[in-house]
Parts: sequence; C-alpha cells; structure tokens
Amino acid sequence: MTKDATTIDVGEPSTVTKSSSHVVVDAKKKKGFVAAAAGGGAKRGLAIFDFLLRLGAIAVSIGAASVMYTAEETLPFFTQFLQFQAGYDDLPAFQYFVIAVAIVASYLVLSLPFSIIAIIRPLAVAPRLILLIFDTLVVTLNTSAAAAAASIVYLAHNGNQSTNWLPICQQFGDFCQNVSTAVVAASIAILFFIVLIIISAVALKRH
Repeated sequence: MTKDATTIDVGEPSTVTKSSSHVVVDAKKKKGFVAAAAGGGAKRGLAIFDFLLRLGAIAVSIGAASVMYTAEETLPFFTQFLQFQAGYDDLPAFQYFVIAVAIVASYLVLSLPFSIIAIIRPLAVAPRLILLIFDTLVVTLNTSAAAAAASIVYLAHNGNQSTNWLPICQQFGDFCQNVSTAVVAASIAILFFIVLIIISAVALKRH
C-alpha cells in the first residue's frame, strides 16, 4: 500500500506540470496570433493608402505630361519671313520632360497590381520590396525631368544677362503658364513618390 500511494503521489505533480505547460504554450500562441493580426491590419491600412497615393500620382503625372505636350502659342503678329511661335518641341528639355513623365505615369499604372497584392496579403515581403526598389528608380527619372524643365522655365521667365538670353514670357504668356503648370505638377508627383517610398520602408521594417 505504501508503494502504491507513493506512485500516485509522484504521478500527480507531473500531470499538473504538463497541463500548465500546455496552458502557457496556448497563451503564447494566442498572443502571437493577436500580434500578427494587429500587424497585418496596420500594414493593410498602409497598403490601401499606398494604392490611393498611386492613383493620385497617376492623375498628376498624366496631367503634367499632357499640359507640357499641348503647350504651344503663336503670336498674333508676324512678318513676311517670320512667324513667332513657341512649343514644347522647340526645346529638348521639354521633350525629355514629356517622355520621362509619360514613362513615370506608365510605371505607376503597372505598379497598381503589386499595390493590390500588398492589400490582399499585407504580410508579403516581395511585392512591397519590388515597389520600394522601382519607386526609388522612377522618382529619380521624375526628378531629373522636372529639374531640366524647371531650369528652362526659369530662363523663360527671367532670362540670363550673361548669355543675352532674353525672357520670353512677356510675349508668350500662355505658353509659359502651361509649362510652369506642368513643372509644378511633376514636382507634386515627386512628393507622392517620397511618401510612397516611406510607406514601403515602414511596411518592410515592421517584418
């Protein structure tokens, strides 16, 4: 009898220990699931904001390229041999601007499926990393186009006495207004890209 009682007494603590260990494991799993759900919800919110920003950047980029492409003005007076006209294709910097910003807008359209994937699968790393890399490359192209066009717009407004470049915006007012609007729109697109890059970096850092 004494041996049986001893066996029972030894068995009870082991059962209690196993049950308590299972409780601890279950509690840790529940905490992990709650943390994962909370992290996924935050990342899904960032992904939705990312998608909306891309739609806005598409609209701004298309607007910038369209306004620059249609920028043209002909003065109402002319001579027998000369007609005073200004258009975007008269300056290589403006031509580069139209091509570069059109490429930027095309990329933004192509990036929308990856942004949607990030919404559906907020914990996936690959689509967010792809967007981060290509956003960084494309914003460089956008910035170079905006800077090249902005330098010509500045000269058109103010001229340059050292090179005898006279300002033309007093004569071609509508043309200058259109190209200036295009440059401002491209600059706004750059701000969109900066926010997009920050969103991707924050989403990747949370992994």
